[in-house]
Amino acid sequence: MLEIRSWMFDDMQKIHIFDTTLRDGEQVPGCQLNTVEKIEIAKALETLGVDVIEAGFPISSPGDFNSVIEISKAVSKPVICALTRAVKGDIDAAVASLEYAKRKRIHTGIGASDMHIKYKFKSTREDILKRGIEAVKYAKKFVEDVEFYAEDAGRADPEYLTLMIEAVIAAGATVVNIPDTTGYNLPQAYGDKIKYLKEHVSNIDKAIISVHCHNDLGLATANAMVGVANGARQIEVTMNGVGERAGNTSLEEVVMIMRTHKLPYDTNINTKKIYPTSRLVANLMNMPVQANKAIVGKNAFAHSSGIHQDGVLKMRENYEIIDPHDVGISSSEIVLSARSGRAALNHHLERLGYELKPAQLEKAYEKFLELADSKKQILDDDLHMLMGKTLTTPKRLETKLVEVVCGYPLKPMATMKMLIDGVEYITSANGNGPVDAAYQAVNSVVSKAKVLKTLPVLREFLIQEMTKGSDDASRVNVQLEYKNKVYFGFGSDTDIVVAAVQAYVDGLNKLI
Repeated sequence: MLEIRSWMFDDMQKIHIFDTTLRDGEQVPGCQLNTVEKIEIAKALETLGVDVIEAGFPISSPGDFNSVIEISKAVSKPVICALTRAVKGDIDAAVASLEYAKRKRIHTGIGASDMHIKYKFKSTREDILKRGIEAVKYAKKFVEDVEFYAEDAGRADPEYLTLMIEAVIAAGATVVNIPDTTGYNLPQAYGDKIKYLKEHVSNIDKAIISVHCHNDLGLATANAMVGVANGARQIEVTMNGVGERAGNTSLEEVVMIMRTHKLPYDTNINTKKIYPTSRLVANLMNMPVQANKAIVGKNAFAHSSGIHQDGVLKMRENYEIIDPHDVGISSSEIVLSARSGRAALNHHLERLGYELKPAQLEKAYEKFLELADSKKQILDDDLHMLMGKTLTTPKRLETKLVEVVCGYPLKPMATMKMLIDGVEYITSANGNGPVDAAYQAVNSVVSKAKVLKTLPVLREFLIQEMTKGSDDASRVNVQLEYKNKVYFGFGSDTDIVVAAVQAYVDGLNKLI
């Protein structure tokens, strides 16, 4: 897919992906990363296919400075970018931190809105313009690739912003960043601002316009995309949309918008790496992704409504505009709940190996609804238990007596009386514990009756409490493997040993 898209850029406009997860994203309180963690994320971003990694703000701390150095050593394909203010000391630190970068960029800038000029810098438009130009010229002495950010451009006067952008491009800026720093702009207004610059900055063809949007009003992705539609060719993003306050434009969202709509521009992103990279960032930053987050949230490809489930099972595109495989997710999820229909239940039962006739499915669905009303979500174990109660298995094996003797220092011993095809068998066996002893006794009976050539392998033994307290009724699930097939058995009783025997014999009946 990526090889095909490489030639497609001859006819399509390439959109550069500038990832600032390790700079703007890492500024989130409680999400700080150490150098080793930053390197791990940087390598993942390289594999993902981002064009630029903003590795940090070197002057801010020795740790950030060192991280930029080590990231520069660790990755080779993306441009490594270091952030600075329009201050010579900042730029000197950035230059030193980028010593080992194969491809390097300095990202410098200053406020462009009257709000910032007056209240943040306590200065004038003329002075701020001069400082911006000087910063670009100074950075240009050390690197060819210089990006200039006009902070709070979203609220800046268009004519002054035009003057500033034209001046910094003349000074050597190769990329001009037009940030909606506070997430204030509506898409139409932001798009108009990019279009205005495209039409009024005389030397705009000598630089790439970049959009850097924040999500304070939930418009970061919309603003980024309308910026691209009006001429921007770089989008500044973070994985999972992490970032200060309400976060930044989400990498996964803008990339999949372009792919899904087959827009006349695209990126070099390997979309199958999106979900694994999302998980890595969420885990290392200790910042869980909200369940309903577009593309990477756990519910993004999950369906619980019966109508939706039926539609997805008939044809995925009925309710999904993205194939989950395209973003690195193995499959859609049909979540069983009280709102699920028969189609969803049957889908899961077939997945677990149960093939039900219409009448059996109807009976199972009735019991399923009873269970679903008492549980938020139905899991595979619940379905196995449900089937154990629903399906009538011919009982060639019946338990008539379970007697266990155990306790210190006695070795556990169990005596079993069973009917197999109407013939009574009695046997005793020892074991490592009361349940093991009972199972060994059952195996002895099965061997004597010669109903199986070999004994099954017990692959799983699970005990679940059904209520609370010392008189709790326990539920036992077992998984038996026989001739490469798996059989499930279920039992429940206030006596855990009896429940365990019930489950084992239930599994054997299904197997035989």
